[in-house]
Amino acid sequence: MIRIKNFPRKSLGQNYLIDENICRNIVNSFEIKESDNVIEIGPGQGAITKYIIEKTKNLTVIELDDNNCKILGEKFPNVKIINKDFLKFNLNPQSAFRSPKFRIIGNIPYNITSEIIFKLIDNRQIISDAQLMVQEEVAQRLTGKPNSKEYGIPSVLIQVFAKPILLFKVSKNCFYPKPGVDSRIIHIDFNYSSEGQIKDIIFFKKLVKASFGTRRKTLKNSLKSLNTDLKEIDFDFSRRAESLTINEFIELSNLLC
Repeated sequence: MIRIKNFPRKSLGQNYLIDENICRNIVNSFEIKESDNVIEIGPGQGAITKYIIEKTKNLTVIELDDNNCKILGEKFPNVKIINKDFLKFNLNPQSAFRSPKFRIIGNIPYNITSEIIFKLIDNRQIISDAQLMVQEEVAQRLTGKPNSKEYGIPSVLIQVFAKPILLFKVSKNCFYPKPGVDSRIIHIDFNYSSEGQIKDIIFFKKLVKASFGTRRKTLKNSLKSLNTDLKEIDFDFSRRAESLTINEFIELSNLLC
């Protein structure tokens, strides 16, 4: 069991991993190479950091908690530590000095999981892949299939721009303090993408969000907010968003834009 030096702050959504075997498995399953440029989001007090630096020295950790940054600095003097909110951190200047692309890893705060994943999508040109600890429910949504309750906006967007794969579950007993739900490690590979088939990425995102705006509505009603003429389009708008496959969303977007 890992010893905690600084009490977790609920306001920052901190739940520290305390199971050494899980920490080791997370890093080993990411298959880090010595030449990889790795960014760890929310390292806390370095539970998995110590295993990452055994694989590569090209590591940057981004941690919001001041006290944790001090602890990390004492433990890992050769690691680049950035005391900042990852959502406000600009990845692009970092990428100009680094090659190959970034690989992202982290036990991320569950209260901002969606925002972090959307940020990764927005920066997909400079990110190779990511391996994240998320709530089991979120992991199921990201890999959701059509006609399931999990299928929605996150499912479509992440599966268009990347390939999400469910890895192993992590019991809530592996954290301190213990969260109310179990977690899952998910791998998101940005080397697999369908965006080349999409005429207008911005419109595609608007279409997906509008389609799922009210799940019980048909596309005919959901897409009114786009102010697009549907009459001349050869598509069944009596269907609901959750019935469309990823390819059908791409097809519909290209027809309407």
